[in-house]
Amino acid sequence: MSRYCPALVLVAATLLIGCGGGTAALKTSPAGNGSAGAGQLSVSLSTIDFGNVAIGSSSTRTGALTAGTSAVAISSASWSGQGYSVNGFRFPVTLTAGQSVPFTVTFAPQVTGMAAGRILFISDSSNSPTTATLTGTGTQAKPAVPTVTLFWNPSSSPVIGYNVYRGTTSGGPYPSRLTSSPQPTTSFVDNTVASGANYYYVATAVDQDSVESDYSNQITAVIP
Repeated sequence: MSRYCPALVLVAATLLIGCGGGTAALKTSPAGNGSAGAGQLSVSLSTIDFGNVAIGSSSTRTGALTAGTSAVAISSASWSGQGYSVNGFRFPVTLTAGQSVPFTVTFAPQVTGMAAGRILFISDSSNSPTTATLTGTGTQAKPAVPTVTLFWNPSSSPVIGYNVYRGTTSGGPYPSRLTSSPQPTTSFVDNTVASGANYYYVATAVDQDSVESDYSNQITAVIP
């Protein structure tokens, strides 16, 4: 077997964490007068509960407004509560009898703890303003899990795969073989690293007779 040693190229020690979603505001027009019209406006979710949502991420719920037995003109909406935003349709909008229009509510907490809120839909219905209650709890995001991704050049000789070794001392030894068997690809992700540690990696190529090459060059990964 050729004693070719695959060259490792370390890509990154990557911290993974969720990203918060965007928010959007409704375009509103002047509020309706809320006079006692014949129409009734109902909301599909009178209470919208988001449960626990990590800071830095967001959660979205969809609801609907429905006119009763008569047409209803919805003129505007307003909402309150930390981290909430409403989107979905433009005002003013008139619903015929029995017609529905959807809307979405997003909860993107910026602080921990319970956040209460509500939405007021203003219309010419007899039950204006129509109200939806909002509730959710901001929680601390889980610590990101660091990983090390390794790439190396393929062997110029026929091989059945590659092994990856790790040590904590530069120059070896490398007591931890991270591959349970030779893997055919030329990349590997180590998700067993610890924050604040330094690791040293080498790889070997294995031929059809299970003969393993010498170690490749060493790559160092410093974990944040």
